[in-house]
Amino acid sequence: MKKRKQRIDRGIKARSGDIFSLCSWREMLYLASPRLIPILGFLILPLLLGAYWQKVLLSVAVFALLAISWDILAQSGMISLGQALFFGMGAYASGVFNHYWGWHPLVALPFATVMGGVMCTVFLLPVLRLRGIYFSMVTLIIPLMLERIIEATKVFGGTEGLSEIARLPSKWLELYLIMGVLMAALFGFRRMMDSDYGLVLKGIRDNDLSVINAGINIYWFKTQALFISSSIGAFTGAFITHVYEFVGMPAFALEYSILPIAAAVVGGPGNLAGATLGAFILVPLSEILRGTGGLRIIFYGLFLVVFIVALPEGIFHYIQRKYHQFERWVEVEG
Repeated sequence: MKKRKQRIDRGIKARSGDIFSLCSWREMLYLASPRLIPILGFLILPLLLGAYWQKVLLSVAVFALLAISWDILAQSGMISLGQALFFGMGAYASGVFNHYWGWHPLVALPFATVMGGVMCTVFLLPVLRLRGIYFSMVTLIIPLMLERIIEATKVFGGTEGLSEIARLPSKWLELYLIMGVLMAALFGFRRMMDSDYGLVLKGIRDNDLSVINAGINIYWFKTQALFISSSIGAFTGAFITHVYEFVGMPAFALEYSILPIAAAVVGGPGNLAGATLGAFILVPLSEILRGTGGLRIIFYGLFLVVFIVALPEGIFHYIQRKYHQFERWVEVEG
């Protein structure tokens, strides 16, 4: 007699899919725990870490936001290889506002976020009609071009960059500001992607011709998604500029493009929580392997390969499935 594995939704999952029908505090806790655990973690974790790992936590949050930025574009049908463009534009915008104009960091940050988002949207607006690898190639090339332009023209400090950038008032403000923005982006944009607006964006990804036939201007929606995504990336660049009191050509480094993609793939694309979880795994892992020298890349690559092969759906989707479903073996007739 042959057998196959059958997955069945837990009773509470079935009852709370569309209309919440809860019978006890235990069921309420079951639904609330996946949201409460990350919130408590974001609030408590900075208090438990030493100075070095607090800096690592800042990097984790920055790459988590970049991964969320990438995932929003991917769910809208635009695969980007140039998150470094968003990061670098925000970093230079905030650096210029503070270094040349003397703006306070708390004033420069929001202006740099919006300015970086607008400039990145303007740069990529002419190529929104490109699909697939062609759009990806353009997003990869633009930050490399900007890096060479800065080097050749020596604008904004050239290869030396801009130093003596003002810091935020305290390290605790740095930590809880980035944690607060991460929580707002994670829960806010997940809700956006689950709304009718997000449904249109996902429809553009799946079948843009059908969306066009429905009378929807897909390029206007793609422009909005691009602005949202680039603004998130610009905020991370502006924030890091004030943390390290410096901005230069490394702001367009390839690391800011590749690591967010790796985080989204390992955590699980198509779900902003997966991108965040991937960043919380890969960035600390990268720091732990730093002491291995040249072997770091080998271990890092093996780790990525193992997770991609063993869990192609992503870690978050696997955990989510195990949380909401149980499995059993059933007999197959014939």
